Amino acid sequence: MKFCKNYTIPVALLLSVLVIDQVAKIWVKTTMVMGENFPVLGDWFYIYFTENPGMAFGLSFGGEVGKIVLSIFRIALIGLIGYYLYRLIKKAEAMGVIIGLTLIFAGAIGNIIDSLFYGLIFSDSYGHVATMFQGGYAPFLQGRVVDMFYFPIIETKLPSWFPFWAGNDFVFFRPIFNVADSAITIGVAYLLLFQRKYFLRRNEIKTE
Repeated sequence: MKFCKNYTIPVALLLSVLVIDQVAKIWVKTTMVMGENFPVLGDWFYIYFTENPGMAFGLSFGGEVGKIVLSIFRIALIGLIGYYLYRLIKKAEAMGVIIGLTLIFAGAIGNIIDSLFYGLIFSDSYGHVATMFQGGYAPFLQGRVVDMFYFPIIETKLPSWFPFWAGNDFVFFRPIFNVADSAITIGVAYLLLFQRKYFLRRNEIKTE
């Protein structure tokens, strides 16, 4: 098992995710109108500009008050993850665990940047391309997260015998997401699939 003995790799990974995420979002925000889309890989992969007022993958939460509560909660959670990650690096823990947590940390920061500042920096994108620093569309903590990756790999109608949703349109994968969402998902999956032994070992040590 490889161990992380300095901050170079996690810091480089963190900055890489943040830069790619923000460049993609700013490009979409300043070149596309809300709802605009174009195919990248046939009918399987689109760049589809939408904005998410709440959580990851297009989910939302409780209006303006809920949005503020969610943002504060996410900031606190980012702080806890960052502190835990710092402690792991300082103790030169397993590289795989640190990489997985860094991906989650970077993705969380990437999305909270949108929530905190995009409403102040950008104009809205409804019916026209947004401009920067010429009047914002929302106050602090009320920004919307920019999403753009859409993978409608399967598009069909559910058969008549299908319970509850018979005859409805079915799309897989329906959520539209961004680089930050991808980093979080990859980080969580990586920890669950490949780092279980580390956490099991830590629990055994604590038990002993």
